[in-house]
Amino acid sequence: MDSQKEALQRIISTLANKNDEIQNFIDTLNHTLKGVQANSSNILSELDEEFDSLYSILDEVKEGMINSIKQEQTRKSQELQSQISQCNNALENSEELLEFATRSLDIKEPEEFSKAARQIKDRVTMASAFRLSLKPKVSDNMTHLMVDFSQERQMLQTLKFLPVPKAPEIDPVECLVADNSVTVAWRMPEEDNKIDHFILEHRKTNFDGLPRVKDERCWEIIDNIKGTEYTLSGLKFDSKYMNFRVRACNKAVAGEYSDPVTLETKALNFNLDNSSSHLNLKVEDTCVEWDPTGGKGQESKIKGKENKGSGTPSPKRTSVGSRPPAVRGSRDRFTGESYTVLGDTAIESGQHYWEVKAQKDCKSYSVGVAYKTLGKFDQLGKTNTSWCIHVNNWLQNTFAAKHNNKVKALDVTVPEKIGVFCDFDGGQLSFYDANSKQLLYSFKTKFTQPLLPGFMVWCGGLSLSTGMQVPSAVRTLQKSENGMTGSASSLNNVVTQ
Repeated sequence: MDSQKEALQRIISTLANKNDEIQNFIDTLNHTLKGVQANSSNILSELDEEFDSLYSILDEVKEGMINSIKQEQTRKSQELQSQISQCNNALENSEELLEFATRSLDIKEPEEFSKAARQIKDRVTMASAFRLSLKPKVSDNMTHLMVDFSQERQMLQTLKFLPVPKAPEIDPVECLVADNSVTVAWRMPEEDNKIDHFILEHRKTNFDGLPRVKDERCWEIIDNIKGTEYTLSGLKFDSKYMNFRVRACNKAVAGEYSDPVTLETKALNFNLDNSSSHLNLKVEDTCVEWDPTGGKGQESKIKGKENKGSGTPSPKRTSVGSRPPAVRGSRDRFTGESYTVLGDTAIESGQHYWEVKAQKDCKSYSVGVAYKTLGKFDQLGKTNTSWCIHVNNWLQNTFAAKHNNKVKALDVTVPEKIGVFCDFDGGQLSFYDANSKQLLYSFKTKFTQPLLPGFMVWCGGLSLSTGMQVPSAVRTLQKSENGMTGSASSLNNVVTQ
C-alpha cells in the first residue's frame, strides 16, 4: 500500500510538472502570436514609409529634370529669338540699301552718280548683313536631356527584404559561471562577414528549463558586443538561475534570437533576522548597528566581558544611512550582553560564502556561525555551539578565533572586509581577507545540526554581502589547506576568558 502511494505520488508529481511545462509553452506561444501581430503591423508601417520615401525621391528627381528641360528650352529659345531679331534688322537695312543702289543706277549726272556710288560702297562695307553669322547659335536637338531608366527599373524590380543574420548558437559547454561572474559564449551557424555586432539579453529566474513568459523579470540588454563572448561580472546571485539569449545584427537589421540558455547561479542568500535579534541592535536586511537606546536604558549598565568597559557608558552612534527604526516588538531571542543577531536562512549542506564589513570605528564585533540552539544569554564563541572570529578595538586591540570559550590569538592584520567560507559536509569554517583571499583561520569539526550565520556587534555596525559564490581562490586554498594549523582542537589548550 505504501509503495503504491509513493508510486502514485511520483506519477502525480510528474504529471504536475508536465502540465506546468505545457502551460508555460502555451503562454510562450500566445506571447509569440501577439508578437507576430504587433511586429507585422510595425513592419507594414515601415514598408509604407520606405515606399513613400522612394516616391518622394522620385518626385523630387522628376521635378528637377523637368526644370532642367524647361531651362534648356528657355535658353535655346532666347538665343534663337535674338538671332532672328538681329537678322530681321540686318535684312531691313540691306533692303533699304538695295533700293537706294537701284535708284542710283538712274542718275545721269556723272558727279552725282559717283557720289552715290561711294556712299553705297561705304554703306555696304559697314552693313550688318555682311557681318552677320548665318549659322544658328543653338540647335533644336534636345536628346542630351533624354532619360533611360531601364537599369533603374531593373534595380527596382530586384527590391527585396533585407538579408537577416541567422540566429547565433550559445554553447553551454563554453559558458562559465564563477566568482559571481558569468561568461556567455556563442557562435554563428555559418560564416557571415556582414555581421556588425551582437546583442546579449539576460534575466534572473528561479525556474529551470525554458524561460517563462509570466511572472518573470524583464530582459536586460547589453548592446554593441563585437566578439562572440561576453562576461558579466560583479553579479549578486540572488536567484537560482539566469536566462541568456543573443542575436546578431548587421548594419541594417537584427536577426532572430538564439535558443535561450539557462545557467545555474545558485548561492547562499540570507538577511539578518530582525525579529529575534538583541534589543540593542538595529537591524535591516543586511545591515546591523548598535543602538544604545533599544534596550530600555540598558546602555548605561553595560559592563560586558568582551569590551572590558565596566562602568563606562557606551558612546552613542548614528544610524546607518537613513534607515527607519526597526520594529522592536517583544524580541527576547538574545538578551543581556549577548548583542547577537543571526541570519534568517539555515545551512544544512554544501559549501557557502559571504562577506562582512565593519564600520571603521566599530569597537567590538564577532563573525561566525552557530547552531539554532544558541542560548539567549550565550555569546558567539563562548559555547560549544558557536564558532567565530572576534575583533576588539576597545581599550586594547585583539583579533582572535573563538570556540567553546577558548581563544586563539591571530597574528594577522584585521582586514577591511572578512570572507566567511562554510563547508557544512566537510566540517570546515574558514575566514579570509576578502580582498587578498589570505587565510585568517580555519575551524575543523563535524557539524551535527543546521547552522545559522551569526554576528555580534557593540558600538558600531556591520554590513553583509550575500548571494556570492565561493571564490575560485578560496576553493584553491581549501584544496591545499588540508589540516593546516588553526583547527578547533588547537583551542582546547588555550586559556579561557
